[in-house]
Amino acid sequence: MSSQALLDVERLSVAYPGRDRPFRTVDDVSFRVAPGEALGIVGESGCGKSQTMLAVLRLLPSPVADISGAIRFGGDDLAGIPAKRMRAVRGSGIGLVSQDALSALNPAMTIGAQMAEPLVRYDGMRRRAALERCAELLDLVGLPGARQRLGSYPHELSGGMRQRVLIAMAISRNPKVLIADEPTTALDVTIQAQVLGLIDRLRRELGMALILISHDLGVVAGITDRIAVMYAGRIVETASTTDLFDRPRHPYTRALLASMPRMDEELRERLRPIPGLPPDLEQPPPGCAYHPRCLLARAGCEQSMPQLVRIGAGGAPDHRVRCPVVLEETP
Repeated sequence: MSSQALLDVERLSVAYPGRDRPFRTVDDVSFRVAPGEALGIVGESGCGKSQTMLAVLRLLPSPVADISGAIRFGGDDLAGIPAKRMRAVRGSGIGLVSQDALSALNPAMTIGAQMAEPLVRYDGMRRRAALERCAELLDLVGLPGARQRLGSYPHELSGGMRQRVLIAMAISRNPKVLIADEPTTALDVTIQAQVLGLIDRLRRELGMALILISHDLGVVAGITDRIAVMYAGRIVETASTTDLFDRPRHPYTRALLASMPRMDEELRERLRPIPGLPPDLEQPPPGCAYHPRCLLARAGCEQSMPQLVRIGAGGAPDHRVRCPVVLEETP
């Protein structure tokens, strides 16, 4: 990983009050993103991906959510700065593209009014200049009839068009980091490819760092430099994208890949779904949280939580795995 991190998250945890005791939805998560770099965070629903990013943006309910750890950005620890200063970071420092454009956009406001509001309020632009900037942004993200769409309401646009609007809003204040949280949810395959291609193009043209959240390894394969796989609130494997696909180590990562159709290989056997469900984080299993579903589980996996450890000399130096069984088998 680059030593010049733009966003440096260290030992981030998020805890909520439980029936008997507090429980963690994010547990000891660390990652770094350098300028221009793209990081993919993948895992099944409920594994803590979105909770991690909402904690970074301080958008979780306070004081209900107890956030600990360090979130370093631009010389500040975002976990401790005042709320007013944090509002300035959102948008101008870190932009967010959420997964459901229809619920993220205000149905009672036109596209132009919604896009112009932060430019007028936070950047001091006059309304006419802000609307002109909005038209330029909509054109940049490839929305047909960009200027005319400023007067449209969200329900008048298709799903793909609404998602482009969200992307335009997220980059409107020139953020250094763009977080895209499941940005292609509910879109068909063709539109999904267009949206992902657009995000990747903007990342390269504007020099932003990108954090792409998805439950699908295939979505992040083509546009990320590194991938972190999350399970039960923890990162269980992290590596360069190439190394992760070439040599997946953690049983969960292997299971995710085995459940995904491959377009570059002949179909020789049925896809293998992962048995069971992610654990209830209020009552997690002891030891390794994945062991009840793991095909490699053995005696001792339920006794202690494994650490995230770099694999042996035969692997890439930034490839880390949270599984002692795999580490023992690695030369």
